[in-house]
Amino acid sequence: MRTLEEVQATLEIAKLKEEDLQKTIHCLSFGESVSSADYCLMELDDTLCKHIEAGQSLVIRGDKDERAVLCSVDTTYDLKIADTSNLLLFVPECRKPNHVTNSEGVSHVAHTEIWGFCNSYWELRKQRPKLKKLKKLLMENPYEGPAIGGQEENTENRYTMLDLLERIQASEQEINTHLETIHACQIDGYWRILDFDYEMKVLGHLTQLVDSESWSFDQVPLQTCLEELAPLEPKEMIEHCLNCYGQRYSENDQVFYALNEDKVCRGLALMLLQNAVKFNLREFQEVWQQSVPEGMSTRLDQLKSVALVDQASHPETICLLRVEDLPEDTLERFHHLFTLREKWTEDDITPYIQDLCGEKQTTGALLTKYARSSMQNGIKVFNSRRPVAT
Repeated sequence: MRTLEEVQATLEIAKLKEEDLQKTIHCLSFGESVSSADYCLMELDDTLCKHIEAGQSLVIRGDKDERAVLCSVDTTYDLKIADTSNLLLFVPECRKPNHVTNSEGVSHVAHTEIWGFCNSYWELRKQRPKLKKLKKLLMENPYEGPAIGGQEENTENRYTMLDLLERIQASEQEINTHLETIHACQIDGYWRILDFDYEMKVLGHLTQLVDSESWSFDQVPLQTCLEELAPLEPKEMIEHCLNCYGQRYSENDQVFYALNEDKVCRGLALMLLQNAVKFNLREFQEVWQQSVPEGMSTRLDQLKSVALVDQASHPETICLLRVEDLPEDTLERFHHLFTLREKWTEDDITPYIQDLCGEKQTTGALLTKYARSSMQNGIKVFNSRRPVAT
């Protein structure tokens, strides 16, 4: 234990002026069982600091074969170890200058014990949530409608929200948003995704009812739909389908839905495309327009990120290509796209890389990094920066 006089003598040898230093002088000593393995440091930004100070928690998620991520309520962060050349000491009793009151202005020595040390810390970086696994889990047991003829429904591979939080590397808010995107719903406390054919069956009942009743597709009455279609499908599924393909609103104490033209047209296009490798574009557009409710107009821009038009073929063709089926890793995504097509125009490739953009990142920046541009017939096209195995 050093005395104040010993400290002052050390300052004199080091040619430091005592008046230039803080009045509280810490003398550090190691505890009896100090270890670098006892503690881990994590660097938090202001948002996460306020999150912790408000009494909320952060959760580390990931299966054994996955890289761990840290999640707040609404954001996912990558965990990366950062080394530092300075040894970091854990000193719980260390008092900062703003915590010290010394009215007399007299220097004094505070003896504090080091509890641990570390030469690295966890660095957090915002990252895209890894949500592809979510649909994969739910597709293990898709909901195909109510059991028929006394058959028992398959109860295996069903997941509650708690189960999903344990398995998916994403925050709860990001998971909920994606569940809505993939049209999942809760049935008996479990999150389920509807079998696509069954979902189209329910949507077909709705669009046929809209046509038969000559309703405007932006004013579809909920109660009438439930009454008319209840003999065909559960009321919960009818309302769920309306929520997936329309916007709910109230008018004169009655609930209505405005069907979203783009969503309905896209859903029916997917139904047509799922059973064909390639479709003659002109024939597809004719059949597609005939399949949608009267008053709706089909447009190819409704199919961005779910279908790809090949304008180079004769005749032009269209095929199913959903961005959700592509690899989540950026490098793997580009490699896969360039195995499908050697050269891409910016308009064609943008819908398939848009979701890869991080904060303040553009698709143009991604193309600059992962692709090489050239001119072809006066149009800028992009191809792979490295040889692609086909």
